[in-house]
Amino acid sequence: MRDSFLGKRIRGGGYAMKGAWLLLKHEPSIQVQFVIAIAVTIAGLVFDITRTEWLFQITAIGLVMGAEGLNTAVEAMADFVHPDFHSKIGHIKDVAAGGVFFAAVVAVIIAGFIYFPYIFP
Repeated sequence: MRDSFLGKRIRGGGYAMKGAWLLLKHEPSIQVQFVIAIAVTIAGLVFDITRTEWLFQITAIGLVMGAEGLNTAVEAMADFVHPDFHSKIGHIKDVAAGGVFFAAVVAVIIAGFIYFPYIFP
């Protein structure tokens, strides 16, 4: 079963969970995003947001944390390939961080649409 289609998928899922754990354990940016995710999850419970609002909120959390994980991987790869300062590596890292910025802005907008009516009825 180890080399079967299902066995490979299960093993791949294990690697993904290991990667998520490593991000949470070692990466401050993901740790901050995780704390924010917990905070908005608690807010969702306190304000009793709708099922649709939960879907948008969970999607936003996944978008930001996924983008942050990919950004971390790009930065680590860039540092591995070229450990010294190089303007092209800096550009690559800035662009990857820009992707996280877009995801975070969208998440803040979604949070505004969800929570503004509950906070300011």
